[in-house]
Amino acid sequence: MSIQTLFAAGGVVMLPLLSLSILAIALILERLNFWLRITKRQNRLVREVLHLYHQNPPEAFLKLEQNSDLPIARIFLAALELDCPTPEEFRLALETSAQAELPLLKRFNTVFETIISVSPLLGLLGTILGLIQSFAAIGIGDIGASKTAGVTGGISEALISTVAGLIVAIFTLLCANTFRGLYRRQIALIQEYGGKLELLYRRYYERGKIRYSEMDR
Repeated sequence: MSIQTLFAAGGVVMLPLLSLSILAIALILERLNFWLRITKRQNRLVREVLHLYHQNPPEAFLKLEQNSDLPIARIFLAALELDCPTPEEFRLALETSAQAELPLLKRFNTVFETIISVSPLLGLLGTILGLIQSFAAIGIGDIGASKTAGVTGGISEALISTVAGLIVAIFTLLCANTFRGLYRRQIALIQEYGGKLELLYRRYYERGKIRYSEMDR
């Protein structure tokens, strides 16, 4: 069977299923590009920033500004831009900026869930409509006659929409679960890296307090 024949046999629901599949593929490609960009650059950037911040904080700040397209860089910048904050204010700035990045990290999750839920239902609807059409084509007196073979063929064609709906749902589900795993890993890394930066800042803050107290003496 050619693709055009399968599409025609699936009935009217094949058009919305095709639209959902195109939408799913477009969003999956966008998310793949997003996560590849993050995983490729983030770890190296954080190591460089933490090393620079230990030796030269202005250089670390400049490095973050050059990579402000990454969520972790924006989170660090939100805290480092504060003017002499206390450690508690610094930690609060990290947490607040991290919360602000969550919608970007979870982007399109609701759309993926909708596609996963709706696609099998559309496929089932197409099957039911196809069965209704097949059985409506024969009368009670035609049972066992030559038209029965046509009904059997109509049933097999009606199941095409269910198969198509399941394929769209399964493919989207696999990709969505992968993105959820990347999201959870990113949250853990943000907490880890944010904690390291907070510890470095606390050390500088305590050193600054000691210096100021010595100057007052």
